[in-house]
Amino acid sequence: MHHVLIIHEVADYPAWKNIFDRAAGIRRAAGERAYQVLRYQYSPNKIVHFSAWTSIADAKQFFESPKLVQIRAEAGVQAPEFIYLEQLETGTL
Repeated sequence: MHHVLIIHEVADYPAWKNIFDRAAGIRRAAGERAYQVLRYQYSPNKIVHFSAWTSIADAKQFFESPKLVQIRAEAGVQAPEFIYLEQLETGTL
C-alpha cells in the first residue's frame, strides 16, 4: 500500500472542506483509495490529509498537476508539504 501525508494550513477550514469534498471523484479517479483528515489540536486551520493510493506515481502525478495547483489556491491552501510513503507494516493493538 502507498500513502501520502500532506500537512498544510488553510485560510478557512469549512471553505477548504467544501472544495475537498467536491474533489472526491477526481481524487478517486486518480488513484486515492482511502483518506483521513485531521487537524492540529491548537491550530484549527492546520490540516493533515493522510491517504492511501494505488501507487506513489499516481499520487505524484495527481498532486503535482496544474489542475491541483489551481484547486489548492482556490481552497486557500498555504505551503503544502507532501510526504510520499510506502507501507511496511500495519497492525492493531
